[in-house]
Amino acid sequence: MALTRDLRAATFAIGVGVVMLAGNAQAQPDRYDALANSAMTENRPTPETAKLLRDELLFQRATQTYLWALPLINTLGMKVGSEKAFGAGYNVLPVWKKRLDPQTLVTTPNSDVIYAMSYLDLGKDGPMVFEAPPGLQGILLDFWQRPIPGPGKFAGDVGLPGPDGGKGGKFLILPPGYEGPVPEGYFVYRSGTNNVFVFLRSFYQDPKDLGPAVKVMEAAKIYPLYAKDPKPMQFPDASGVPVNMLPISDASAFDQLKLLVDSEGANLADPDWLGMLASIGIVKGQPFNPDAPTRAILDKAAKTAYKTSRVIGFEETVGDRSFRVYPDRRWVNPIADGTRAVRST
Repeated sequence: MALTRDLRAATFAIGVGVVMLAGNAQAQPDRYDALANSAMTENRPTPETAKLLRDELLFQRATQTYLWALPLINTLGMKVGSEKAFGAGYNVLPVWKKRLDPQTLVTTPNSDVIYAMSYLDLGKDGPMVFEAPPGLQGILLDFWQRPIPGPGKFAGDVGLPGPDGGKGGKFLILPPGYEGPVPEGYFVYRSGTNNVFVFLRSFYQDPKDLGPAVKVMEAAKIYPLYAKDPKPMQFPDASGVPVNMLPISDASAFDQLKLLVDSEGANLADPDWLGMLASIGIVKGQPFNPDAPTRAILDKAAKTAYKTSRVIGFEETVGDRSFRVYPDRRWVNPIADGTRAVRST
């Protein structure tokens, strides 16, 4: 009998606790209610309201800035991760000599080619020459990952799909607004940003013999156009090396954007988005030293924006247009007009 009473009492206490927790959860104000109903006195914000809304505005602006800058943040993630592991400089060209493996964290990789990736700064080193060996396939991208316009119909492509047709040649990469002399004998590419991403592939015939494809990569040369004594090329083996080249998803993403703004200035964006960057403290030539509370908000904004990008990236429809390639399977092609017009149902 005593045991039964104790069990009943315990059950009742647990039930009351659950009801109280549920009641407290319901009683807690919704975040948006807290913002909308924040206190005002004579139509002026109280000090508490001002702090609440200032913090919210910083969070929202930082979140939207991260989403807008995601192509930049993706390229910066690759650059920061690569240079941390293999070193920096126009002459450093990491090559995955045994193919990519799970030790390399990077977006959209394949394991059926030999990769090499490098990062140039035309603002620092001036016009750059890329000597492509025969048999290469690659692309020259600005830091927005836009193909750099080249001669005629070519945009970014070098090697097999490029103007050299895979026979090899010299490619001259010019910085934004360059008006200096352009020597003969080069395929000329004019970048929209000072910072350039060089992305290369070579191909093997036998997966048991990768040597010839690696030798193609190691025949590449990158150096400043006006360098009298360029640095010798380095080809570190990136295979099997733990390296994180994924987009940065914490407050340090904004530190990297600050370095990019200092390097690019107006090359990076129009005045509206430069203004948005300025609203969170990122201005060319000015210090960016957020205090601890501000950095905490920036950190939360970066984490939130990264997760939001995953939501956007997995959307299957936009408006009334479906990205599904087949109506009965979840194969999605998000490239505009890449799939036939299928209305969502």
